[in-house]
Amino acid sequence: MNDSNGGDDGNNASVARFYDQLAADYHLIYDDWDGSTERQGRALDTVIRAALGPEPAAVLDCACGIGTQAVGLALRGHRVTGTDISPAAAARAGREAARRGLEMPVRAADMRALPFGDGSFDVVVCADNSLPHLLTDDDLLTALGEMRRVLREGGLLLVSTRPYDQIRRSRPVSTAPQLHGSGAGRTVTFQLWDWSEDGERYDLEHFQLIPSGDEAGDDACGDWRVEVRRTTYRALTERQLAALVTDAGFDGPAWRQPEDSGFFQPLLTARRHAAP
Repeated sequence: MNDSNGGDDGNNASVARFYDQLAADYHLIYDDWDGSTERQGRALDTVIRAALGPEPAAVLDCACGIGTQAVGLALRGHRVTGTDISPAAAARAGREAARRGLEMPVRAADMRALPFGDGSFDVVVCADNSLPHLLTDDDLLTALGEMRRVLREGGLLLVSTRPYDQIRRSRPVSTAPQLHGSGAGRTVTFQLWDWSEDGERYDLEHFQLIPSGDEAGDDACGDWRVEVRRTTYRALTERQLAALVTDAGFDGPAWRQPEDSGFFQPLLTARRHAAP
């Protein structure tokens, strides 16, 4: 674990490697990835249009992964650009957009150094627990400062994380198995979590059991291919993240829970108004 007062480029390299390894199989986390993409896009679209008006927005998804939120928003008519620290994930997001006939520029980039001019976007999205990969306040403030920089005045920030206020109270050591597919072709995904003593961070081992018959063309073989990927998260509480967003120069950070937003994780919204 790194010092809380400095950056950790080694950790960020490991995050890129984690998602490079996962990119080809990421959709197997979901029972129905296409359906999840549509639902998440619809929920975020509702939040965006309620805040900014009915017209399509220029959106940057700065942790786009394979495109779950970015493609969903592009399908709702927004002008979406995607970046991700993982070149493999960003490349797949571009392919997923092209497969649907969408124009969605995508490139590999670190959210701490976004390759865009000031005020380029109406909305910046950082969803699906991506920001907590940054383990220090310095790195978090650098990333949030970059998100603020590329937003126009009045622009909207959307960040989603796991519900860490609840999670830190119980410190779970594993997640329930998730199934994709059925019968001999099903894939099983689960996680093991190893918590730091203070409950601020956890090391995650991400397991996928994939029928080896998928590769051999024989679903009935009964053998499994096991993939294990490792990464670390900082379990940021809602108060911690809201304070960091304020320190980065955003106004009015507010949390919306899934029952209110329709999004699957707690969602923080904030606006770029005044200079920091």
